[in-house]
Amino acid sequence: MSPALYEVGIEHVRTEPLRNAFHYGGYQWLVDLDAIPRPPWPLRWLVAFDPRDHLGRPDRGIRENVDAFLAAHDVALPGGRIVMLSQPRVLGYVFNPLTVFWCYASDGTLACTLAEVHNTYGQRHCYLLRTDERGRAATAKEFYVSPFFPVAGEYRMTLPEPDDRLDVTIALHPDGDAARPFVARMHGRRIAYSSGALLRLATRHPVAPLLGALRIRRQGIALWRRGLRPFPRPDHHQEGVS
Repeated sequence: MSPALYEVGIEHVRTEPLRNAFHYGGYQWLVDLDAIPRPPWPLRWLVAFDPRDHLGRPDRGIRENVDAFLAAHDVALPGGRIVMLSQPRVLGYVFNPLTVFWCYASDGTLACTLAEVHNTYGQRHCYLLRTDERGRAATAKEFYVSPFFPVAGEYRMTLPEPDDRLDVTIALHPDGDAARPFVARMHGRRIAYSSGALLRLATRHPVAPLLGALRIRRQGIALWRRGLRPFPRPDHHQEGVS
């Protein structure tokens, strides 16, 4: 699989207890973990895929860490490929609210999907999902993300394998009911990777990880000023880190 870029729009919509919505642009990479691209040296400050930014031990490669996580959950992929959608480091900075791994068996069928969620406190959690033919799965919420929601209820995720278009959605359903007080969506179009394409996207969305982190924090401050108060943040074990 050739690496690809997606110019994306990212939307957050909150309906309870206060209504708030915002949208911003950026770009994501789609790469095969066995063939992570390495741009020409003048552009390497624009992209760095670092194992420290994902699940597992920082002294091992991303593919090795994902394989170890899968093995711990009784999933083996002998000869199968793993495709990652993610935002790498730019100028040494990274902020990755969501990384998705599509994990394939040796016959090319999708074995499982991993949704690795990061919060603004430097923590992460990886959900192993068995998605249906439309890329949908439900899972209990096990990780503190927005400080204004407790660790309760379930996520209903739609993570179809990207092609010419990318469209992923995560909706929070408290207590498993039909209400959706929070929905995050990322959608965009595929762009073949080249040095020129990377430069154009980096120019349109400069230091995208840093700006994304600042925008989310600004929204949190605005919600606090409108009267929302954070829930206590529980301790959380990082996968593969002692």
